[in-house]
Amino acid sequence: MKHLFIPIILILMTALTGELKAQDLQSFGLTAPERVIPLYEGPAPGSESWDWNEIMAVNPAGMPMVRNVVRPVLLYYPAPEEKAAGTAMIVAPGGGFQVLMMSYEGVDIALRLNEMGVHAFVLKYRLIHADPDNPGKRPEGYKRGMGLLGAQDGQNVLELAAADGQQAVRLVRELAGEFSLAEDRIGIMGFSAGGYVTVATLMGPEEGRPSFAAPIYAPTGEDWGLPNKAPENVIPLFIATAADDQVIPWTCSMNLFTAWMDAGYPAELHVFQTGRHAFVDKGGGGDNFMDRIEEWLSVNGLLK
Repeated sequence: MKHLFIPIILILMTALTGELKAQDLQSFGLTAPERVIPLYEGPAPGSESWDWNEIMAVNPAGMPMVRNVVRPVLLYYPAPEEKAAGTAMIVAPGGGFQVLMMSYEGVDIALRLNEMGVHAFVLKYRLIHADPDNPGKRPEGYKRGMGLLGAQDGQNVLELAAADGQQAVRLVRELAGEFSLAEDRIGIMGFSAGGYVTVATLMGPEEGRPSFAAPIYAPTGEDWGLPNKAPENVIPLFIATAADDQVIPWTCSMNLFTAWMDAGYPAELHVFQTGRHAFVDKGGGGDNFMDRIEEWLSVNGLLK
């Protein structure tokens, strides 16, 4: 089984006390959100003693990333008023629970959703504490997603990230009136690790489940602690992956689709012939998966 946590070489650009601000995104070439919305009042439950700094960085390809998220927030990108359809999508970037890929799995997705008339909320969920100078030694019996450093030592960070996804759905639903949203039009989509957050949100407590969801090259199944079992309430799914994904097998997506079919729920699955993980190999159908998302949202009556 391939491991979800991918070693990532970082070129650090800035480190700030507390969470990054909207203007910090701009300094990395990203469109600033209209608003930053904390998920919780005060410290997030389970991470009250985390005291490290959130860091913005770029990888060797120049892709902006965030690491060491302590205070989870939503970055709000509104759809143009003349296009707004009363639909919202929470966007959970990937990055192996070590970083968040803030461009092509975050802000870029939000802006494309805005073009469709969908309000977007990019989710910065909690991450495994990473320190290049003190990586920590994995103990015998190490479990995927366990923290190793400082106050996070021994914590299951995947569970905290999943809780952030569920809280994001609850919060956007609570704020639906303020943003002119329909409470039954709150969805979530996520990529890789963010796909894990998406699927965990689908299978979590009912009050934190979305109205629709789009897990993209997401890990699922018993090996990931996410059994492929549809919840009791009907949630339409859009699922996409690449047949040549070298990190998360395409069968994860296929098995999730099968669970939805077995439950009689609406679902759409795209297994693109090429693309590799994160659709980094261009020239295949994965290049245009957001066009397929737009079609799927339209078929489900979410763009009008």
